[in-house]
This record gives sequence, structure tokens and C-alpha cells, in this order.
Amino acid sequence: MRHGTDAAGRSHSWGDERLSLLSAVGTALTDREVMRHALDQAVSELGGLAGLVHWSCGPAGSRTLRLVLASGLPLPALGGWEEIRQDEAPLAPARAVRDGRFVWLPAASGEAAGPFGEAPGAGGTAGPGESDRPGETAWPGENSRTAPGSLPAATTVASVPLTGPDGPVGALSVLTGPREPTPEQAAFLEAVGHWAERRLSRSGAGVGDHDEYPWWQQRPGGSVVQQSLDAVKAGSWEWGIHTGEMRWDRAALTLLGLPRGYEQRIESWIGLIHPEDMPRVMAATEKSLRERGGYEAEYRVRRPDGTTGWVQSRAHLELDENGEPVRMLGKVWDTTESRMARESVGQALRYMSDAFFAVNRDWRITFLNVEAERLVGPAGEVLGRPLWEGPAGTVPELEDRCRRAAADGRPAGFDIRWPTDDRWYHIRLVSVPDGLTAYLTDVTDRRAQAARRAEAERVGAEQASRIRELTSALADAVTTQDVVEVVAEHVLPPFGASGLLIEILEGGRLHLGGAVGYPGVFLRMVDGISAFEGFRPLNDVLDSRLPHFISSVEEYEELFPNLVGRPALSQKKAWAVLPMIASGVAIGVCIVSFAEPRQFSGDERTLLTAFTGMVAQAIARARLYDTEHARAQALQRGLLPRALPTPAALTAAVRYLPASSGTDIGGDWYDVIPLSAERVALVIGDVMGHGLAEAATMGRLRTAVHTLANLELPPEEVLAHLNEVVSDLGDDSYATCLYAVYDPVSGRCSLARAGHPPPLIVRPDGSVECLDPTPDPPLGAADPPFATVDLQLPDGSLLVMYTDGLVESAARDIDTGIAECTQMLTSEYGRLLTCPPDRPRTSGRSAGSEHEVDHDRLDRLCDLLVGVMLPPKLLTADDTALLIARLHELASGNTAEWPLPEDPVAAGLARTHVREQLRAWGLGELITTTELLVSELVANVVRHARGPTRLRLIRGRSLICEVSDASATTPRIRRAAVTDEGGRGLQLVSALSQRWGTRYTAEGKCIWTEQPIAWTGASP
Repeated sequence: MRHGTDAAGRSHSWGDERLSLLSAVGTALTDREVMRHALDQAVSELGGLAGLVHWSCGPAGSRTLRLVLASGLPLPALGGWEEIRQDEAPLAPARAVRDGRFVWLPAASGEAAGPFGEAPGAGGTAGPGESDRPGETAWPGENSRTAPGSLPAATTVASVPLTGPDGPVGALSVLTGPREPTPEQAAFLEAVGHWAERRLSRSGAGVGDHDEYPWWQQRPGGSVVQQSLDAVKAGSWEWGIHTGEMRWDRAALTLLGLPRGYEQRIESWIGLIHPEDMPRVMAATEKSLRERGGYEAEYRVRRPDGTTGWVQSRAHLELDENGEPVRMLGKVWDTTESRMARESVGQALRYMSDAFFAVNRDWRITFLNVEAERLVGPAGEVLGRPLWEGPAGTVPELEDRCRRAAADGRPAGFDIRWPTDDRWYHIRLVSVPDGLTAYLTDVTDRRAQAARRAEAERVGAEQASRIRELTSALADAVTTQDVVEVVAEHVLPPFGASGLLIEILEGGRLHLGGAVGYPGVFLRMVDGISAFEGFRPLNDVLDSRLPHFISSVEEYEELFPNLVGRPALSQKKAWAVLPMIASGVAIGVCIVSFAEPRQFSGDERTLLTAFTGMVAQAIARARLYDTEHARAQALQRGLLPRALPTPAALTAAVRYLPASSGTDIGGDWYDVIPLSAERVALVIGDVMGHGLAEAATMGRLRTAVHTLANLELPPEEVLAHLNEVVSDLGDDSYATCLYAVYDPVSGRCSLARAGHPPPLIVRPDGSVECLDPTPDPPLGAADPPFATVDLQLPDGSLLVMYTDGLVESAARDIDTGIAECTQMLTSEYGRLLTCPPDRPRTSGRSAGSEHEVDHDRLDRLCDLLVGVMLPPKLLTADDTALLIARLHELASGNTAEWPLPEDPVAAGLARTHVREQLRAWGLGELITTTELLVSELVANVVRHARGPTRLRLIRGRSLICEVSDASATTPRIRRAAVTDEGGRGLQLVSALSQRWGTRYTAEGKCIWTEQPIAWTGASP
């Protein structure tokens, strides 16, 4: 059913007009004639081949549907449709009655039709009625030869049920082409079915051709096919082209009114054709013979008894072996009643109130009604002429729109101004098989009313838009200053205001919260004024909570004579003093001022008051944010390291950026922890979530990391203990962590990760390596043990550690972010900052200026990565921590190591090694102390532990003495009694060393001491 919309938005349908006309012309016809008209309309609307009506004509409960009426095709072509079992036949009428709904299926299959109407799985060569060209289907009369009782292979059937008081009792069907009916066509077919149901229900018994039962309920006395054949009035014929012999069957003779003894010649047929239709019929015949194609024509016949009727013929040719036509086989059926119905529709169109015209595919006018003649021209002058030669050719864009509608095949509607009467019309274009139809409805008055409504709606929409924009902007405002800027941008310009004052009530005094458009001397005067004395306009507004509008300086001075001179000082001449009320509490005053006198309209007063209510809520939220965010940031700053240590093993630079959107603080943290033997632990982590609870969790984890690092635990054990800490916080607590330990003596870096992004390693040659991006699960969700990665890193390498806020956002996944970060590190400028400085490796002396140069480079590298990965205009909802460390390997010659025997002579041998090595290093002042320390450590091993035993000296920023053994027993200081002979060795070690401790190794344990070195000259 083809739909359209007029200028007022009312939907109307050509299909509805068909139904209306059908009802009008059908009141004087029999039920059989009415049903035949309904079939004709359904076939025409769906572009179909034929229409069928099936009915349960047997006794009650019968499951058989019988064909009781057909239109459009002769009965021999419908032999397979005489009787249908509802529960067995996979045909559309049976399915429609069984399911009680619209059904579209292939004519020869119960399965859904394919995209071109073929039954699923159909294949092979073209059968009867099919085209031998791919993608085409031959209909009767189109190069096809349809065998009796067969239909084209691509025929599909659209059916709707006909429902009685107790449910579906029949089906109305249309045989159509391979294309699926549109929703509009399906709706039209259902509407025709409902109309038929209503007509038949009104008829009742005795209406129709019989007295006892209606014609559609009678049990056939003979063959259903024969009964339907008589109803359709169809027959067959055959013409021998070379002999001129013309034969008709009995039904055709009856239809044409010929006696049985007629002369079987082509001349007998020609003599029946109405003279006015003769040129068309002969032209169709000659075209069929010339093009070897199908034949089709509708014409009038003058029967021998003097009656005249319309018939339609379709035929196909039989060719000899040379391709020459020898015989034409065809069918003929009566179309008098359907022609009358079409003429009735034409009459209705002719005198309808809306203008209507139709054009063919050559854009020549083929029909126009009386109203259209007023716009296009008299029918006698314009019929057959191109549409564009008349007034329609001067309508802008009309031709282009018409051509698009014809090409698209979809209805189109739009308004145009017609040049002949200068009025507005809504034109609806509908594509039809033979061309295009157009409906024109006068909408001039409607457009004028719509224009007035549109103007009123525009004003209302502008006000609503201002409120929406202000609401949206205030929702994004975080601080009090943000609110002032939003009001200045969204409130002042629409009203032409030039000044804004936000006075916030705190402790009984009004404090300036923000201002725009006022001189500084005036702002200093009004800041901190009492809310209850001295400044009457504000006091009155706060007391009454009602707005106060002052239109001029004279009105101001009349109301407040003690404040004469204030307007001149403020450079304003009109004011709207508005109370700010939030949650029922007066929190201050908003003053919108103007440079010129102004009379405030009612709408302006209402809008300004409404705006101020939203501003008050935003100010209240902003003040809470200012207070809470300041506290949260202070807490977070207290939990993060104030300054990083500067061990000799590395140079570090860090950056911490809070989220640029949102108000909660995050749980990102970092740390650098010096360990024994010049080793350093680097840690970075992220507690999932934002808020004070997450910041507190971050503080607990950082403290736990320090404790675990001081126990000299390996990375995997540190993460295992942290996992227990996070798990104890609850099932919804998770954190990621990367923990690394760098040994400058061996150049080895051991690291473990729990859900954290992989570090980037920049080697001295500029190459960048990213570790396996798949870590162990996060803390709180992991199941230890954690995996440890051991890396051998050359001197001067960079270790880049970061949280996911640097590389991941809503607009960028983590892999893309890591790739962008890697690309920046390998860029020309990035390479200048990542390359190691030209200086010797760590030898125990202070790096001095070299360290400062390297630290400056790393600071700039941090700024580069943050600036590129997190530009200022990119709002992020996550905090970001970045830690970059330059690794310095201990120079060769600064370590010495010896094995010791497992007997008492080991202490003396250890003292000898220490004495010789310290003299070689120029540290003679430390010999005595170191000998004592070594003696105690070695004696403790000999007495309480087991071998093998080793001694190692490390010269760094301090002198480190290590004694290792294979025992896991940890020595502890105890308080010895006066009478005890031993137990004072570790007390002596603690007194003589700067630091001492024990760490576990893969072979056992190591006891170490540190002594400060006072450097007085260059290293050897």
C-alpha cells in the first residue's frame, strides 16, 4: 500500500482510496462481483498475475479448502489449486488459514521464497515459465511457454485469511512475481481481506446466486475447476499462422458469443474486435510476430448477439526449426467487470478535490483530473505532451525530484509553490509501473499557520536552549571560578549584560566569589562586607529571598539614598539583584548588571530568576568540591614520596599527574628504595578506583613495600606478601604493581609484575624493548607464585615505568598507547634525551655535575612523554605516574671477593685480604675498623654456620663488607650478661658500622656492613 504525508502531517494512502472506491462501486453489485472486484484491486496493487479465493466448502470441521473464485488467469493454469488440505499442503492459502496471518511463499513450495522468489534448493535449467537468462523470470506472454496447469517457476503467493465467527474459514491470495511484497502492499492485502469479511458477514444466507446458502458456502455440484472456470469466464485459443485457422474451446466460444458452427478462420476473430481497438490489437500482434515474443492485449469484442464486452488475451508463439513462428497459443478471459471498476476509479480520481495527474515513462501527460487542469492546463491541450513544457517546467527542482522518485521507486513528498496561482501545494509522487503519478494538496493556509506556530516555538526553543546549555555547562563546572566563567559566557550575552558579581555568604559576611566587568577599586570595596549592615540592596534580597530589579541610576539612588555614588563607581546603570538559594539555604547573591538603563520584561525576570537557581546549586557543589578536593590532594601529597633518594646505582626522575576530569583522587604511587650492596628497588603501582579509600590503600601498600624491601626479599616474594595485604581488604579491592631490583655490580635487573603495564627498556644504542605485555593477575586476584624476569642491562640503560593512565584512555587502547610511547622514545628528540651522558661509570665518587646533567635530561624526557601522551586538552579520568631511571653499573675494580676455609684460620686470612685491598684502594684509614668487623663476621660463621664461606668488598659511595655462608640461620643481637664470655660480637658490629644487616641468597645468607668513605682526592 503506497503511503504519503500531506503538509499537516496526516498520513493517507492510495490503497485506502482504492478501498473507498471499491466500497462505493460495490454497493449495487452481487457478492460474486464484489469479490471479483476485490481480487482485481489486490492483483493490481501487488502487480500480480492472478487472484484466488479458497473456502472451506465442506461440512463443519472439514480441513479442505476449495477454489471458489479466480481472477486474472484461466482455470487450466490453476489446476493444482482446486483443492488444498489445510494440514498437509505446504501452500500459502493453507498456511494463512492455519496460522491466521499474512503469508508469502513460493507457489510450488512450503518453504520461504528466496531473494528472487525461487524455492530454496531449486536449481538446474529453467522449467516451464522460467527464463533461460540468469536473474530473469519469464511470465506468460514473455518468451515463455506455460504448460496447462503450470505456473512460472518464480511465481510466489501472498495470502491473507478470511475469518468467520469461529475463526479462519478461507483465504484470499494473489499470485505475484519473485519480489517480496512491501509492508505497505501486505497491509493493503490484509485490508482487502477484512473488507471482504465485513461484506460477506453482512450478506448472510440467501444473498448471492442461490437461495439456501451464500454462493461461497455452497458445496459444488460439479467440478470446482469447472465452477471456477465459469466464474472467471476464461477460455483457450489457437491460431495457425500460415494456415489462418483459428480455434476456440467451449469456454472461449461462450465468452465471445460464437455459435459452434462458426468459420474457424482468423477473419472471424478480427470481425469481433471493436473498430476503435483494432489498431492496438494489430500492433500488438505484429510486434509479437516480429520480435518472436509474447502477445498481450485488452480490447472490446462485439458479439453476434449485439452485446459488447471487454476481454484480455495472452499468448505465446511456437517456432519451427528455423525459428519462424508457426502457431500462437493463448488464453482469453472476460475483463468487463474489472474494466468497469477501473473506469469507476478513474471517475472518482477525475473529480476528487486534490489535483491529480499521471505521466508515462517519457514524461508525457496521460491523465489529469479537473483540479489538475486548473494548474497544468486543459486536458485537450496538454494530454500527450511532456509535463515540462507547461507550468511544471518552471517549478524549481520539480523535474529532478520527479526523476529521482521514478528511479528510486519510493513515494516522495514535498512542498512547492505553483506558478499559475502562486499558492503552496504539497505534492506526493508515487512511482507506478507505467510512469509516475502526482497528488497536489493546497497547503497555503496551513503553511501560514505553521509559520506562526514556528515563530512561537522558535522563541520558546531559544529559551529552552539557553537553559539546556547553561545546565550542561554548569554540570561540567568544578570550581567556583568555573561557575563564574560559565555564567559570564551563557547568561550575560543573551541579555546584553555587561557585569556579573557573585557574593557568597560565609560567617555572616559576603565574600566576593567571582566578578566580571567591574573595576578593581569597586571590587575591593564590596569584598567582605557585612550581610546585615552597610549595603542595603544585598541585605534586602537575602532577607526576603526575592529578586530585586533596578532599571536606572535614578531608581537606585531613590531606593538607597545613602549609597549615592556607588553606580558611578561601578560604571553600571541597571541591576538584577538575585538571591542564590540552595537546598533551602541562602548562600549568597548574584548580581547581573547593565551598562545602560533597562526595563526588565516579565520573561526576562523569569529567566534570570530561573538561571540564578541553577547557578546557586552549582556554587554549592563547587564550594564542596573546593574543600574536599583540597583535603584529598593534601592527603595524596602526604602519601607520595616528598623527594626520591639518590643512590649511586641510578638517576631517577618522576612525574605524577592527577586526573584532569572528575574530583576523586587516585591510588597511583611510586618509590625508589636503596638496598644493601648498592642495590636499588624500584616500585610503581596503581590501586584500582578513585577516592579517599583508594588513596589510603595506596599508603598501606607503599608502607608494606618498604618493609618487605628492607627484609631483602626477592621480587616474587614481595608481590606474594602484597597480594595477601590486598586480599585482606575485601573482594572488591585490586591493585597493580611492578617491583624491580637492580644490582649495579652484576648489571642484572630482576622484576615481577602483578597486572601492571610492562616497562620499556631503552638501551644505550637507542633501541627500545617492551617486555611481554601479559603480566600475572592483579594483586587481590592473583594466585602466587609470581613470575620473575631477570634482565642483563648494560650501563646507561633506561628503565621506563608507568601506570596505565599514561598509555590507556577511552579513545586509545593500551597497546596503541605503548606503541606511541615507544615511537616517542625512538624519535630524534627523544633519542637526544635517552642517550647516556659522557661520563665514567660509578666508581664510588660523587657524580657531581654529571648527575645533575643526567637528571635534567630525564626531567625533560618526563615532560616530553607526558606532554605527548597526555596533552592539556585531553581530559582523562585516571591518574598517571611515570618513573624513569638511568641505570649505572659499578665500574670494574671496585669489587673484590675471596673464598674462606671452614676453620678458625679463616678470620686471620680475611683480615689479610681486607688489609691488602684497602691499601690498594687508598682506604688505609678504614683498615682497622674493617679488620674488626670482618673478624667478628667470619668468627660468627665459623662458630654458628656452615660453609662454603666467602668474603666480598664493594667500594661505592660507602665501603661494603659482605660475608656469605650456606646457612639460613639469621644472627640476632642479644643483651649479654656481665658474666657471659660471648654474645657481644654483633653489638660490636652495630657500633662500628653505619648500617648492617642480613639478606638471604640462593645458597644461604649474607651478612653485610656499610662504612662511610670520606673522599679527599681522585680515585686511583
